[in-house]
Amino acid sequence: MEQEDETPQPGDQGAQPPDAGSTVCSNCGATADGPPVTWTCSVENGVRHYLCEDCARANIRAIEGRLDSAWW
Repeated sequence: MEQEDETPQPGDQGAQPPDAGSTVCSNCGATADGPPVTWTCSVENGVRHYLCEDCARANIRAIEGRLDSAWW
């Protein structure tokens, strides 16, 4: 039986179990003690990914920028 490769892949640096001591941003690699309340958490394929406040804000702005003007 082959052992699964547990080598981190690009974008996996923020994939952590909920009880991890420090939280790492999946985008820029910033770290914080525990999951900060100003960070965004998403679950993709059963794995939690965190975005720091700056990366979350940039992501939200990118989404808003693609909305039709009728939404505003």
